[in-house]
Amino acid sequence: MALIASTPNSKLFNQSSIYLNKPQPSTTLRYNFKLPISKISLSKRLALTTHILICQYGESPNNAHNEATRSKRTTRVSAISTPGLESYSHRIWWSDVVVKSPTNVLVEGKWDSISIGNLGAVVMMHALALYAPFTFNWGAFWVAVVLYLATGLLGICLSFHRNLAHKSFKLPKWLEYVFAYCGALALQGNPIDWVSTHRYHHQFCDSEQDPHSPLEGFWFSHMNWMFDAKIVTERGVRTAWVYHITWFVNSASHVWGTQAWNTGDLSRNNWWVALLSFGEGWHNNHHAFEYSARHGLEWWQFDMTWYTIKFLQVIGLAKDVKLPTEVHKQRLAFENDGI
Repeated sequence: MALIASTPNSKLFNQSSIYLNKPQPSTTLRYNFKLPISKISLSKRLALTTHILICQYGESPNNAHNEATRSKRTTRVSAISTPGLESYSHRIWWSDVVVKSPTNVLVEGKWDSISIGNLGAVVMMHALALYAPFTFNWGAFWVAVVLYLATGLLGICLSFHRNLAHKSFKLPKWLEYVFAYCGALALQGNPIDWVSTHRYHHQFCDSEQDPHSPLEGFWFSHMNWMFDAKIVTERGVRTAWVYHITWFVNSASHVWGTQAWNTGDLSRNNWWVALLSFGEGWHNNHHAFEYSARHGLEWWQFDMTWYTIKFLQVIGLAKDVKLPTEVHKQRLAFENDGI
């Protein structure tokens, strides 16, 4: 697989229904493939994880200052205004996001043994979660809460997302491995798969090449996209809960909420997703400042993952913690764009 460098102003996004006649974010890499991430071999995913630059970085995911060099946004992305498009478009519930007719994976998908197995496992997991109240006991409840914090907060939010995918801070290797193991316990795939898929999402955010784009409909961006991916599932309420919290960041935070920064995509700050996902729901903040270890940029924006990172920094375990500069904030503020 060839990775071909392109200029900062090159435009990778397809002429999708949302991006018609709208300025596109700048990108740094161009690919000669159009395969979904699930179809790329493990070795190539490792190359992506090692070499691909997170969406709009100038040189390296490790350099926070390069983020400030990306092109200035000029358009708040919301609903479609193209005449005649409404005949084959679909408005997501209680949202200003209008996309093409949603993809029905159950009908239109290409089913193989892996896809059928994944669907069966997810259905069984949710069925067992519904049965759980009939076998409730407080001991199991508190075990589930502890595992939710370990897998969701420390594993997915802190380790897979902010540490491994975005390099927002550095940890001692032994602690990095401990937290990554917690992420593996969430059963959302191994770190290489998770990080490469997430970076691919940022590289092609809200375009037709986005692995979980709302362009294909809410349920596709929420969970249906992963039925063709190689995943491992487990039975229980805790796993089903962590899955849906993660999926809500991919779906709800691109559909419902507010935009504080001119990112040129559909990312939103969604308070209820933030409460459920340890701060991941401040998604517009995250897309504006992808390298930032802190997503809740305002004092009132609850961000449990950031509080944990800050604690690790205070005791000397987290180093090189990256935060957005005031200059960068001013560059992406809507009021400075005349909007």
